[in-house]
Amino acid sequence: MAGNGFWANQERARAVVQQVKALKSWVEPFDRLDGRVGAAIEMAALLDTDPDDDMTAELDREAADIRHAVDAFRIRSLMQGPDDFRNAQVEISAGAGGTEAQDWAAMLMRMYERWAERRGYSVEVLDLSDGEEAGIKGAVIEISGANAYGYLRAETGVHRLVRISPFDSQARRHTSFASVFVYPVVDSDINIEIRDEDIRMDVFRASGAGGQHVNKTSSAVRLTHIPSGVVVSSQQERSQFKNKATAMKMLKNRLYQMEAEKQAAAKAALDATKADVTFGSQIRSYVFQPYTMVNDHRTELKVTDVQKVMDGAIDPFIEEYLKQAGAAKAGAHP
Repeated sequence: MAGNGFWANQERARAVVQQVKALKSWVEPFDRLDGRVGAAIEMAALLDTDPDDDMTAELDREAADIRHAVDAFRIRSLMQGPDDFRNAQVEISAGAGGTEAQDWAAMLMRMYERWAERRGYSVEVLDLSDGEEAGIKGAVIEISGANAYGYLRAETGVHRLVRISPFDSQARRHTSFASVFVYPVVDSDINIEIRDEDIRMDVFRASGAGGQHVNKTSSAVRLTHIPSGVVVSSQQERSQFKNKATAMKMLKNRLYQMEAEKQAAAKAALDATKADVTFGSQIRSYVFQPYTMVNDHRTELKVTDVQKVMDGAIDPFIEEYLKQAGAAKAGAHP
């Protein structure tokens, strides 16, 4: 019994440390902003009595920087979900349509990788299944950085591409679809019990480039969680042991997300608001021809520079979604 008490105290201590870190992550940026605003006000008062062109220009630059920092803080304040602070796993799957859809899935993967690079986040490819001719059938990437899940959860849904297909010899316009699902990365402090008897493990040869190793060794691992039917796989590592460890991590994240979704569904049944996007719904269209336009169907935000978006500039869509979801939530709970 004493041992159980020790581990219970350890869990409580970890929980308190996490809460302190979470509070500091809000208080410290606010204090820095408050200090900058105070200093700017003092500088403005000084310039009223003793004008100086150089100091005025400096104050104008500082005021613009403060406005940008306040906007960023305001957007971050909209991410108060229990998992928003976590890293994110992004699962991308090509829809029906063969090579064209698989190429679209690869384009989306690149878009999220570029978005992560813009923010200084790290990206790790956990699983990748190459297409027959081009693109990918599917992929799972992990994006690590502050509030990665809080931002990227807005990307869950079906993404639609309209363009003249480079794979069509008659240069016809095609419509392709790919689905994106985003999961919070569960850390080791959260206990998700997975019994050995509930898991079926299959091994197979990894696909795609990789040299002789992937052709001769069954190092790839597929795990099936029998009670839930969740299936995950990993084939990026040369070691079967490492692939199994990665797949177990992915499985934990899926099961955690399933439980979170059950709780959210129960809450939504009691709420009048329908602000959240339903998984699997079409959320955004990317039109390359006959005009260029990216249109978010939830917020009606439209951006004409489709190439910039494909290079990772998706923050306007994420921020508008967070603003509207936050406003809807505030309206539902005055």
